[in-house]
Amino acid sequence: MQDRISEERLAKYLDTTKRAFEKTKIACPARSFGKKMAESFLEMARSYYNDALHFQEKEDFVNAFACVNYAHGWLDCGARIGLFDVGGDDQLFTLYE
Repeated sequence: MQDRISEERLAKYLDTTKRAFEKTKIACPARSFGKKMAESFLEMARSYYNDALHFQEKEDFVNAFACVNYAHGWLDCGARIGLFDVGGDDQLFTLYE
């Protein structure tokens, strides 16, 4: 069992999630419940991403890696269920079709 994450591997995942954030746009109408859900998903993703950066600074790469994966999971889920427009990017996201 590996209990270490290399700094390089963490940097790759942080970069991937950063690029996913840059692609993510809310797809729901302004006055809809979907927009509120999308904003909540983005808030969760940003919180986990910021936690990942915090743990990275402390050189706690295992927790940073866990947090960045949660962050990307929130973005990925939002894209898959249609809360986010990600420009059809099926490399950064797991789209439904």
